[in-house]
Amino acid sequence: MNKKKMILFIAAIVLSFTAIVIISQQSSPDKSDSPSQQDRATEEVLEQPEEDTSEETSDNEEFGSSVREAVREALRFFKRDTHIVAIGDSLTQGVGDETGNGGYVGIIEQRLTEQDFKVTFDNFGKRGNRTDQLLKRLDNEEIVESIEKADIVLITIGANDVMKIVKDNFMNLTVEPFVVERDPYGRRLSEILSRIAAMNEDAKIYLLGFYNPFERYFNDIEALDQIIMGWNSESLQTVNQYEQVDFIPMQDLFNEDDEPILADDNFHPNHEGYQLMADRVLEYLQKDLEAETE
Repeated sequence: MNKKKMILFIAAIVLSFTAIVIISQQSSPDKSDSPSQQDRATEEVLEQPEEDTSEETSDNEEFGSSVREAVREALRFFKRDTHIVAIGDSLTQGVGDETGNGGYVGIIEQRLTEQDFKVTFDNFGKRGNRTDQLLKRLDNEEIVESIEKADIVLITIGANDVMKIVKDNFMNLTVEPFVVERDPYGRRLSEILSRIAAMNEDAKIYLLGFYNPFERYFNDIEALDQIIMGWNSESLQTVNQYEQVDFIPMQDLFNEDDEPILADDNFHPNHEGYQLMADRVLEYLQKDLEAETE
């Protein structure tokens, strides 16, 4: 039983006990009853069959309303206390966001706050991070402690693995090295997800997919799009091995928008691009955040 379910279970016990006490008090006209008399009165009420009277119906409705409100308050505790860890590369760091608001992570924090979700964020985005570098960072004590306390973990990683292939093969760039490197990438990604899941088996983990930053300028080169689709497929297959991990697709977002959505470097999203990412992530987060209150 995870910590939220345990708290809800305890809250249910407390509410049930409160119900018994209230019913016993309503059934005892003499408030000076001794504890033993009150106990007997409670037992009698619990043993008596229900009587269909308008007065009792009214009392039950009033009591039921009070209980429902108490439950809502208990559930709002979860809504008010969500800890989100964002980790990965420059997309998590928010590079390219000309407003300085922290990219998609900062936008999500603002949106959730506006919806009365009380959330705390730890952002461990680092520009240039590849999967092998993120694996080493998972030894960092601060990162480990934050993940152990997390309700949600957001990850962007892998874009720099692709860019390394571009740089290493710039003078003779073909599809082959991207295909060859997909499996090693998938293994490193699997190790990342395994380690995070081992740190916190209750956290919901999301891996954000790749987008093609060259789509708008080189949309006639189908190989570029196929490469990104292949790496997204590798990511999805890896994610599907973990029950607590979901994949959030991003590639389509950067294919359809007519407005400028990339920063001046033509690689990272600008604020508009990060808004698109944030909207997509929130579609997935909202389901789980609302599930916490059901």
